[in-house]
Amino acid sequence: MSFKYTVHTLKKLETLFEELAYVVRYEKGNFQSGYCIVENKKIAIINKFYETEGRINCLLEILGGMEVDASQLSEKSAKFYKEIQESSDRLET
Repeated sequence: MSFKYTVHTLKKLETLFEELAYVVRYEKGNFQSGYCIVENKKIAIINKFYETEGRINCLLEILGGMEVDASQLSEKSAKFYKEIQESSDRLET
């Protein structure tokens, strides 16, 4: 998958997080990595001053560190998640 940094891609990622019972919020703060995760409440807070590309990169980084139960995802989101994984695997090799 050639990853496109568009608002549409961001919306797909936000939907994926929503289906995993995570809340994605954009707020200002002093985040060293550009985001903060409140694990016990399943909240991902991303620097609101980031442009679309920065927001997508943060969500992808968070997603890479999560254990994802694909059975929670809709068919569209599961397909999108699989594409993300395949793209990530290609980058690692």
